[in-house]
Amino acid sequence: MASPRMIFVNLPVGDLERSKAFYSALGARNEPKFSNEQAAMMVFSDTISVMLLTHPFYSTFTGKRIADAHSTSEVLLCISCDSPAEVDRMVEAAAANGGTADPGPKQDMGGMMYGRSFEDPDGHHWEPMWMDAKAADEGASAFETADATADRH
Repeated sequence: MASPRMIFVNLPVGDLERSKAFYSALGARNEPKFSNEQAAMMVFSDTISVMLLTHPFYSTFTGKRIADAHSTSEVLLCISCDSPAEVDRMVEAAAANGGTADPGPKQDMGGMMYGRSFEDPDGHHWEPMWMDAKAADEGASAFETADATADRH
């Protein structure tokens, strides 16, 4: 059986130490084996890591200009949480550690899904999200049913 796929989100950062402290406050742990003065690996789980790369180091991987995530949307990074309370804790931790809380709209779908958003100090947009296991099993149809029910009330 194949190993589960892993994802390494590579983010350009202006201040590596500030970004390491920010992601640590969100619950990620630094992996020293893959960290130095140019980059830091921040591990959220066995399958999700964020690679924080200084601008000069990030530039060695692309010839494109680095986006200013404060003024340009580059990507929306969604990360699962175990409960709505964990979503709130992550957003509150982000705001308390140099990030911005709720730059996007809150997602509250009546006990089926709950999500909020935050930006890190470099403007990267994250969306912590919780979804009810039953709704996740049903997929999009669970939300279509909920929307139809809401429209009738």
